[in-house]
Amino acid sequence: MLAANEAVSARGRFTIALSGGSTPKSLYNLLATNARTTLPWEHTLFFWGDERHVPPTDPESNYRMVDEAMLSKVPVPPANVYRMPAENPDAEAVAETYEQTLRKVFQLGPNDVPQFDLILLGMGPDGHTASLFPGTAGLKEKSRLVIANWVEKLKTYRLSFTLPVINAARSVAFLVSGTDKAPVLKAVLEGNDPGELYPAKLVHPKDGKLIWFLDRAAASALST
Repeated sequence: MLAANEAVSARGRFTIALSGGSTPKSLYNLLATNARTTLPWEHTLFFWGDERHVPPTDPESNYRMVDEAMLSKVPVPPANVYRMPAENPDAEAVAETYEQTLRKVFQLGPNDVPQFDLILLGMGPDGHTASLFPGTAGLKEKSRLVIANWVEKLKTYRLSFTLPVINAARSVAFLVSGTDKAPVLKAVLEGNDPGELYPAKLVHPKDGKLIWFLDRAAASALST
């Protein structure tokens, strides 16, 4: 809450990219219940760091989850909500459209990267974050802001911010819970394996803060 209010005081708005998943959903429910009157909702711009290639009404949609858990319950102007238009059957077109949205909202030059105030991330049991999965081409993308990342094991495209966008944020916060995440969390935070095997290891904000929010179960394998 403090970061949101500080951003509004400094720049007139708070820009946040949201994550899907069960752990962030709990946070969104909590914010809708406890922060309805304390967050600067009318000055907060909501984006998504990744999305499934499904319509916004689909049960798998990250947008739908966030809308049901939080956005529909708080005083956010509809114009402040920038979802990925994932109902378009052309995944590459979805990524390009969303990249142009970022360029317009952040008033970017041709080679600029947006600087979000906060990007929320989850982490899968395989170490993926956003929709940057181990061994996928999206891990090597340096020039695009948003990509349609083909995930072979899922046989589908996933829409995702690229690492340059994630690592340009003022703050990046991982939300990780559950015993199924414990082994990979240890590998990410304490292991020597390359980031291509555990993409969460590739998140290193250049000039921002990296924060890990863990429950005891997820942290149970850590040495410290």
